[in-house]
Amino acid sequence: MDGKIRAAVVGIGNCANSLISGIQWYKEFYTRAKPGERVPGLMHETIGDYKVSDIEFVAAFDVDERKVGQDLSEAIFTEANMAYKYDVTMGKSGVTVQMGPVLDGVPDHLATFDIPVKVSKSKPSDVAKVLKDSGAELLLNFLPTGSAKAARFYADAAIKEAKIGYFNGMPELIVCDREYQKAAQANKVPIVGDDAKSQLGGTAINRAFVQLLVDKGINIQKMYQLNYAGNTDFWNLCHRGASKHKTKQEAVTSMVPYKFPMDTGFSHVRLMNDRKTMYLWFDGGNFGNAPLHFEAKLEVEDSPNFAGVVVDVIRYIKIALDRGLGGVLDSVCMYYAKHPPKQIPDPEARVRLDEFVAGKRER
Repeated sequence: MDGKIRAAVVGIGNCANSLISGIQWYKEFYTRAKPGERVPGLMHETIGDYKVSDIEFVAAFDVDERKVGQDLSEAIFTEANMAYKYDVTMGKSGVTVQMGPVLDGVPDHLATFDIPVKVSKSKPSDVAKVLKDSGAELLLNFLPTGSAKAARFYADAAIKEAKIGYFNGMPELIVCDREYQKAAQANKVPIVGDDAKSQLGGTAINRAFVQLLVDKGINIQKMYQLNYAGNTDFWNLCHRGASKHKTKQEAVTSMVPYKFPMDTGFSHVRLMNDRKTMYLWFDGGNFGNAPLHFEAKLEVEDSPNFAGVVVDVIRYIKIALDRGLGGVLDSVCMYYAKHPPKQIPDPEARVRLDEFVAGKRER
């Protein structure tokens, strides 16, 4: 074993941009860091024996003509990618972005975006074969929200055919599907999902806030969470975000022992590019149900906020692979996914994560 983690990724958009160039930022940081210098921006510098700098990419898939056929290090910076740009030097990766099947991954509304998606005329590759030949140990799914058929195609290719680990970063219910759970168990491949929480995003803040309300006996009367940004993800969410509404709402309401009205909303504001604003609004009551109101606002670079979670998930999957574990990694899903097969409070999930790494908990 060389200590590397070999990953493949589908969907070379802003999230892939931040993940790949962000890993390069940490590689360069380690070359210049002084002994004992604090490593900024990570939830975990090491997980098991693995650092962020141990992650490398060996395969990539997309359908945009500007990305297919390009070296991955160049494809991540093509239009309409607009993620925060790290001050790094990206050398050639040696990984060519392969054409994947389009299926439902390019809805009509993406053709009306400021920089529309242009589907490549290249013949789709044999995805499972590419995964096997590349030596990939896991596949990261970064497809657009609503790509139900495409998500299942890649889940089949990874879990059932190539028999590698799988992370579902989008709000399509794959890991919660019993069919995929059984296939992952049978093929001894770990799976994590569904829909990634951000490192510090609306869901994380909303869940922490709701837990505080429950602990303090505050009566939750109604709540909404509004998110807006200018990237293609939010353009897509405004047109087919039903699954995203479901995962975000259930991540919050599942923590409260009674029902209350909650709404989530998305808006596309072109000038914001990849910078996202989350606005949280709440009405409730304290002692004697006296009125109480709360509002909060968060602004964050959206794609790095996603990448900060993915670098952890990759390493947890690798630990499971090293141990020969297959099936749902419950503790990882509970802490890092908006819609895991089972919801528990984040502090409890964090304890379970530590137990998993220590070998005190199987999954």
